[in-house]
Parts: sequence; C-alpha cells; structure tokens
Amino acid sequence: MDLRLLSMRRALPGLICAAGMALCSLSVSRAAVPESAIPNFAADANAMWVPDRPAGDDFLPPASGAGPITSDAAHTYSPLAQAQGQLMFHVADLGNPILQPWAAAQMKKANDDVIAGKFPFTARDRCWPGGVPGFDVYERDRPIYFLQTPNEVLIVTEYDQQVRHIRMNVPHAPNPRTAWYGDSVGRYEGDVLVVDTIGFNDKTFVDNYRTPHTAQLHVIERFKLLDGGKTLEAAITVEDPGAFTMPWSAVQRWKRRDGRPVVEVVCAENSASYFQYDVRPIPAAEKPDF
Repeated sequence: MDLRLLSMRRALPGLICAAGMALCSLSVSRAAVPESAIPNFAADANAMWVPDRPAGDDFLPPASGAGPITSDAAHTYSPLAQAQGQLMFHVADLGNPILQPWAAAQMKKANDDVIAGKFPFTARDRCWPGGVPGFDVYERDRPIYFLQTPNEVLIVTEYDQQVRHIRMNVPHAPNPRTAWYGDSVGRYEGDVLVVDTIGFNDKTFVDNYRTPHTAQLHVIERFKLLDGGKTLEAAITVEDPGAFTMPWSAVQRWKRRDGRPVVEVVCAENSASYFQYDVRPIPAAEKPDF
C-alpha cells in the first residue's frame, strides 16, 4: 500500500444528519464541502497518530453529560506499572449509571477475576478485533494511520494491521450484515470527519473494561485536527438501549508523530511466552461464514 495516498483530498458531496436526536442516521445531501476545509489526517506517508498520554487505552470523559466507564477508585489502572513489569488490568467502576443491570452483573464477574489475580479478556492480547469504539482505545502506545480517498477512508492500527473501512457520502446499507467493525459511513462537516456506524455483532467490547454491548449499538465519531494539526481528537457518542440506560459520550486524543511508515506487527499465538500468561482462546471459526 502506498501511504502517500493518505494525502488525497477533494471536495465531496456532504451528508446531513436529522436534527433533534442524540444519534441519527445519515441522508445524502447535494452540498459540497470546500476542498480547503477537508482535514488531511496524514500530511505525508510517514505521519502517524499515537495516544497522547500513558493511559491511551482509556477514554477521556466528555465536557458534560454521561461519560464512559472508568477505573474503580480502589483499583486505579496504571499502564506505567505494566511498563515496569507489573501485570495491571482494568477494574471497572460499576457505579456508572449508564449500565443496564445485566451488563453491570457481567462486568462484576470480570472485575472479581481481576481482583482475584486472574487474567481477564483483552482483545489485543487475544488477537481479536477491537470493535467500535473499542478500536479508538485498542492500543495505549502503538499508532494508527489514515488513508483518505474520495469514496472511502481507511483507519489502520499498526498492531496486527487491523483496518476499519468507512464508505463516504452514502447511506447505510438497508439491512447491513452484522460485523466486528459494523457498517461505517462517513461525511465531512467542514473540517470534521463524521463517522456513523451500525450493524455490529455482539462479540466485542466498547472499551478495555470489558463493557458489553448488543447488536443495537450505534456509534458516531467526530474526528478533528487540533493544535495546528499536531493533535487528533475523536468526540464519540454511543447509544445502545440493549446495554445502556442512556446515550453517553467520550473523547480520545492522539499526537502526531513523523518519521516512519507502518511497520508489520503481527498478533501471534505466543502470548503465553511473551506476556508470561495464557491469553487463549484466540478466535476460531467453527464453520465458514461466506
């Protein structure tokens, strides 16, 4: 792949979102976004985006309103401890009012395992897809890259080269097939890339606290460049009446780094020797899905 394609930009037909709803579907508009307004998420082939803080695999809270699951106060997550050779896993604050009772009960079992010294599920260690919005906090230190073309935007995480496909300026498929990363459609609103995703299976988690969701999950991400292009911010809104009592929002930020293209980092079945703990099972297909 020639990552120099990342810098391709042109004016595109816009999409408008019905007003008055926390989350809404996309409809085609004839309005065009000026080329000068479309954000360029990769100024050259070596531009990458790395989480801008040590706990880059945690969401930041929104400025107001319901926010994401965070650490239990008695078991604060510290990626620095992990870097120093101490195993450290997320323990969720189950007092967050966004959780439906069944979701909180499922997460309590996972919390209890962590507190008891067991090794919990982590998507990246098991080679599982990150899902959405879990993709935005999939890694705390490895970068993501963008490929922008007129008809599609790809977001690639360096770890295991997982790819999100975002079809531009089209509506959702009438009956999208459920998938790990759902059915994503996008549009530019001035200098913001808006990504609307539905059509999920229920096999992923929305974060690294093992917060579950259902196939009703609906996610909107608004990607915007800040600080003169040095910072990338995603403002995320999540709605899933099957798992959450209300829509909630979160923020993720990355810092731009230059100097190298995507490198090959393959997720393999050797985590027991690499991480000193067994992270099986890895994904296995019992029957063909095509």
